Amino acid sequence: METTSQAPFKVTADAWKDLPKMAADEYPGTEGFIGDVYENPDSSVMCSGFFELKHSDAPLFYEYEYDEMKVVLEGEFLLENKETGQTQVARAKDAIFFPKGSKIYFSTPSYALAFYTGHRDASLL
Repeated sequence: METTSQAPFKVTADAWKDLPKMAADEYPGTEGFIGDVYENPDSSVMCSGFFELKHSDAPLFYEYEYDEMKVVLEGEFLLENKETGQTQVARAKDAIFFPKGSKIYFSTPSYALAFYTGHRDASLL
């Protein structure tokens, strides 16, 4: 049997727990938490992790400098691009694609948790 020198796959348990809070000076009045689980693993061009949002009076604004996909795991996100007028609700098990340049306002009526994969360098988070 022939073997190769391929890097092993990775499994990380409970990476969604205790996510770091997003900086209050960059995201005032919001309750967002985010953390990469894998930051360009094995020289990959991708990063992935978890994004958690709790209800607050202010939406969390994020401008994407890269393409990103999310899968909603729990709850629901209310998504709005004020430049285009597009609004959408993303619920558990929904997939989302944000093209580079998207300017999105995130909010939630109570709570939402998503897994994301972005085509970016780890320094952009």
